[in-house]
Amino acid sequence: MAKGNKTNSYEEARKQQLLDNKKRFEDLGILNISKSLSNLAKSDKKVRAQKVQQKPNAAYMLEPRRSTRARNPVPSYRENLDVLELPSLRKRSRFSSSWASYLARPIEEVRVASYEERSQAFKAAEKLQSNLQSGNPSFVKSMVRSHVYSCFWLGLPTRFCDDHLPKSTVDMVLEDEEGAEFDAIFISKRTGLSGGWRAFALEHKLDDGDALVFDLVEPTKFKVYIVKASHSSSQVNESDEGEGEEGKEEGKGGESDEEKETKHKPAKMGKKRGRPSK
Repeated sequence: MAKGNKTNSYEEARKQQLLDNKKRFEDLGILNISKSLSNLAKSDKKVRAQKVQQKPNAAYMLEPRRSTRARNPVPSYRENLDVLELPSLRKRSRFSSSWASYLARPIEEVRVASYEERSQAFKAAEKLQSNLQSGNPSFVKSMVRSHVYSCFWLGLPTRFCDDHLPKSTVDMVLEDEEGAEFDAIFISKRTGLSGGWRAFALEHKLDDGDALVFDLVEPTKFKVYIVKASHSSSQVNESDEGEGEEGKEEGKGGESDEEKETKHKPAKMGKKRGRPSK
């Protein structure tokens, strides 16, 4: 009987201790935290279960077919476009539309000189300038597109204008190689030709890369010599080819001009033959 009382008292003390601990947990809020953590763990498990899905078997995607007859072709609702019938892309022009609208000549006549053509024309013009025997002041000017196709403003060398041209705006005369004269206006403040220069450039169909020699024959008159860029390049190429062929011929002969002269030159005589006697 005493032993049963001891067990009952122990159980009651244990239950009382559990109740006290539970009350302390409630006071501290530990029970609520544990419940929230358990709820989060359950939600994570549900999300993982939703993400993990079995891949459908390809065999079940096909429609079962028992007939050996060929299946009718599946209709296609895609638009059939012929690539060859598409419009071709527009080639990009080397001239902008805004600049082409200001051209004074047809766009077919507009050309762009290469560096070689421009330099060869300038060298040919310098050679022509050195051969002039007038003794007048002169200079060489290379043409660009704004000189000959649009704008038509020709700037002159500043030092040449300061040394040889009037200090005010005056009328100038441009004379070509055939003697035809064109009136132009020289503006000293801007050191350039305006007015009649447009008519001169269009009349002679000056192109980009051409080189002009301006010879000041009178205080207000220029004699103008024109060297075309295309002609100068072809002349230089022809001269180079001619020199190359002459060098090849000399190399083939293997003899210099002096050796040929010594071979074919007759021996000197003391007196000339056939000299009449007095």
